[in-house]
Amino acid sequence: MTGKLKDEDMAQLETWIGKGSKQFTLLYAITRDGCNPNTFHQLCDNKGPTVTVLYNQQGSVYGGYTNINWSGNVGHKTDAGAFLFQLKFDNKKTLSKFPSNGNGNDMYSRQNYGPTFGGGHDLHTFSGNIGNSGGYFQLNGYLTIGTGYTNTIGINMNNINNGNMNVTELEVYQVTDGKRQKATPTPWRKTPAWNDKFLDGLIEDITTFKPFPDLDISEARILMLGPVGAGKSSFYNTINSIFRGRITQKAGSGSAEQSLTTAYTPYFVRERSGGTLNFRICDTRGLEDSQGIDVIECNYLLDGHVPEYYQFNPATPITPNTNGFISKPTLEEKIHCVVFVLDSTTVEVLPDKIIQKMKSFQTLMNQKGIPQAILLTKIDKLCENVEKNTAEVFTSGVVEENVAKVSQLLGLPRGNVLPVKNYENEMQLDKGISILSLLSLRQILNFAEDYLESLLDKMAASSKRRGMKEKSKEKK
Repeated sequence: MTGKLKDEDMAQLETWIGKGSKQFTLLYAITRDGCNPNTFHQLCDNKGPTVTVLYNQQGSVYGGYTNINWSGNVGHKTDAGAFLFQLKFDNKKTLSKFPSNGNGNDMYSRQNYGPTFGGGHDLHTFSGNIGNSGGYFQLNGYLTIGTGYTNTIGINMNNINNGNMNVTELEVYQVTDGKRQKATPTPWRKTPAWNDKFLDGLIEDITTFKPFPDLDISEARILMLGPVGAGKSSFYNTINSIFRGRITQKAGSGSAEQSLTTAYTPYFVRERSGGTLNFRICDTRGLEDSQGIDVIECNYLLDGHVPEYYQFNPATPITPNTNGFISKPTLEEKIHCVVFVLDSTTVEVLPDKIIQKMKSFQTLMNQKGIPQAILLTKIDKLCENVEKNTAEVFTSGVVEENVAKVSQLLGLPRGNVLPVKNYENEMQLDKGISILSLLSLRQILNFAEDYLESLLDKMAASSKRRGMKEKSKEKK
């Protein structure tokens, strides 16, 4: 077991501790060793400088550092170099250091106590044995910085540990001098190396995509649905930019309180040669609390009744009597895959009405057997490493956690959640952004192809049944 402490967190602690490079060796972890004071002292006493790190269910990470030994002897100890800290709050990088205030009561040791900092105490982790309860440990300690440590930034404790001592992990690391060996992160979603060859292969896969000829359709239709400002139009612009070889803004995009897209617009993607690819990305009005498309209009969209470039009007919903309404849509006019587009930075504050609207849409899609995927946009805003290098997306723990949350939100497999960064501020194409976007598009097209193949199988089965009935009639 190597521990949960990330290399970037070790680097930050190294900076706060000072005095050169440090190595961090895991001594104790409550998920492995049990939340037991005796075990803590057996594994951590007389090991020199240590750092204690707590992780909670809300994604907050905090703890304390000491230069001196832990021991089972009761009493306060002085350590002017000790400090408390926070590394994350609610899954967001939040760096705060709380140094010793110099009153001499920096550490507190006791045989039936876990790691304890301060005289009052500022951070008391636990006493006695604590069991695992439903995936977390309900520690019986507390956090009240101010007795032995200085809270110069005036932060509220609720903004460090979310107002509770329930943790998913507590670790103690021995800290020694020496150059740290950086661990190679294990990707949570494996892909080939991100190079020109991989990019060219994705472009070829998408360029050569064609619906099954026996279905007599020339293109697959991908419907984009999502809240206002989530990035539906921007995703189309990103894909179109890649195939045109320059940044394009064909679809209106930006930030606005109400949807910039008001019409049902099936966009073609064009190559540099001018030819169009065999799918359309269908943009539509953004979902809103009290406006946007409703369940009936969604049903008409899925079944191909809505004419191209139809302007949605909240005051006058579309009906079979609407001018241009397609009463007998062909298979080509129907939707073959639906993509929910969600802004990764606002998922947690999505209004319940919009979530329920999307789930009601899903009920329709499931009844019709239409596959669904989720585009999780703006992932560069979640993680600094991804912001610097898009290729880090599948080694980012923060992105992985958000993929899992969104998967649970709409009840889709994690493999159906596709993180992307759209072209937004860029003036020229970027290999990493392009590869990530094409990876997502290729998967979406795979889902559409699976759906069309299922239709083909159903048609074949239906044809076989008809043939059998006709033979039966002939025998009679």
